[in-house]
Amino acid sequence: MTKIGIIIGSTRPGRLGAQVAAWVHDVSTSRSDAEFELVDLAEFRLPLFDQTLPPAMGGTGGPEAQAWVRTIDAYDGFVFVTPEYNNQLPAALKNAIDFVYTGWANKAAGIVSYGVAGGTGSAAQLRQICGLLGLADVPAQVSLHLAADFENYSVFAPNDSRARSLEDLLDRVVAWTEALEPVRSAHPAPVA
Repeated sequence: MTKIGIIIGSTRPGRLGAQVAAWVHDVSTSRSDAEFELVDLAEFRLPLFDQTLPPAMGGTGGPEAQAWVRTIDAYDGFVFVTPEYNNQLPAALKNAIDFVYTGWANKAAGIVSYGVAGGTGSAAQLRQICGLLGLADVPAQVSLHLAADFENYSVFAPNDSRARSLEDLLDRVVAWTEALEPVRSAHPAPVA
């Protein structure tokens, strides 16, 4: 069965991403077309990327990085849950992306962003990165606003229209992931 990782893209204490990702996971559990799992970036404790060789040239990093790479390799597609810090992608998520190269290729991704302006700056940067890594980002997106989608800016409280938008995003991530399966099979990632 198709496996989709829901990546919590923030690692800071007090982050709202865990609430948003839990919602994405809860909505996904009613589906029978794919298996969805939470992937908490904070659990990997990745160091700042400092490898002599980049992953594209065979660099693998220490045990934390190797565990992260194996985790990403195990999924067929992704849903990124990303905040926006200073109108940009969080450094922890960009750092984690940099530790992987072939594990992103020929897979699909959706973006659920949140922030004062809905996380649109972060999502735009993430789309650019996806394109450079051969990760097909679906056009559907869920943008959550701190003032409208969180009570007191801290407790996630999505409305029904957000759930419908999420269902559309998940439909597309699954469809694109399945459509890319022959490409992944024809061009398997090298075994590290």
